[in-house]
Amino acid sequence: MPGCALPNTPLAGALPGINACVHCGFCLQSCPTYLNLEDENDSPRGRIFLMRSLLEGTVKPDDASVQLHIDQCLGCRACEPVCPSGVPYGQLLEATRATLYEYRPTPFIARLILFVFAREWLLRPAMFFSRALAATPIPTLLSGIKGRLGFAMAMLASTGRSIERSNYKPVTRGERGTVATLRGCVMEGLFSTTNRATERVLTVNGYSIVGAPGQKCCGALHAHAGHLEDARALARRNIVAFERSGATFIAVNAAGCGAIMKEYGHLLKDDPEWHQRAVNLSARVRDVSELLAAAGPREGGPLPVKVTYDAPCHLIHAQRVNEAPLSVLTAIPGLELVPLHDFDQCCGSAGIYNLIEPDTSDAVLAPKLANIRDTRASWVATGNPGCLMQIGAGLIRAEISARAIHPVDLLDASYAAFGQ
Repeated sequence: MPGCALPNTPLAGALPGINACVHCGFCLQSCPTYLNLEDENDSPRGRIFLMRSLLEGTVKPDDASVQLHIDQCLGCRACEPVCPSGVPYGQLLEATRATLYEYRPTPFIARLILFVFAREWLLRPAMFFSRALAATPIPTLLSGIKGRLGFAMAMLASTGRSIERSNYKPVTRGERGTVATLRGCVMEGLFSTTNRATERVLTVNGYSIVGAPGQKCCGALHAHAGHLEDARALARRNIVAFERSGATFIAVNAAGCGAIMKEYGHLLKDDPEWHQRAVNLSARVRDVSELLAAAGPREGGPLPVKVTYDAPCHLIHAQRVNEAPLSVLTAIPGLELVPLHDFDQCCGSAGIYNLIEPDTSDAVLAPKLANIRDTRASWVATGNPGCLMQIGAGLIRAEISARAIHPVDLLDASYAAFGQ
């Protein structure tokens, strides 16, 4: 744009998306931060106005108020499906944060987490320690402490709560093609039982599992925080790993990871060496529920439990996967699926948002917990580790008896009951 105040920045490159916004306001009622903070600057169109103002030079990138409103965005992308102009808000947010990153430091806790997740030699012991701590009574005992420490302990405590199931060995058919699974950082570190369940239920449904050694963190946390170069470096490592696997599909059971992997083509759009490889890889990425829905899924044994479903933002809004997780749940005999009011509203996790913006995160979570209580369900099914821990911790601290669980864990328990 003529007279651009921030030329040659990620935000300047996002100008076509900014120009697509007509400021109609359809996004307002879909935005959790606008609904909770009641500030136009904390709505999608308000933030887009700030983005344009940065490019025009009417506000400065070191302006504390601009940074505040951009930081307070959950990045849930609930505004995208309701936008009549097709504004790619998630991409605009990442470009803005990447540009502002040059003018102000990322909060220490965020820098520390991102540093660890980008380095496997640090991530492995961090996850080992977290897993060991979660196996003790300490997180449960400390979960009632006020503040972030108590909530963090409740998050850890929630990872040890899963459904009981017997062991079974699925029959390998492989008629639906080969699948390489993304292990994921938090999923393999704290929800490894869900990863093994994912492999089993895919096998039962006709997929053959192959390995993808060398895969790394998907880069979602880094991209959302504006650390785009770190995200791109991780993406390239994953492209190589999954290319070598030769798999027909790449199955992802974490909504945030699936969303960024489906957008690797955009992430590497300016890299001529990697762009087409990224596009090709993204075309093979599927949420695990998509693969299961395509297969049926096959019916298992009866599981007489009462379940409600909460849609992860990056599954329903970013990936636009709506019905597949429900088809997984409704395929389980005996399972009673209870509708959840505002199931498509953010839970307030948003990656590491709940650690750096705890007050807003708590405000967004509160109505979710009230709605879950009203269902009287025993289980809350959701397909993302951040959501599982955020909702799980909230349930513990609110003394609600329901527990959070991944949909594939329920299907796996059904297959175990059937003796697959």
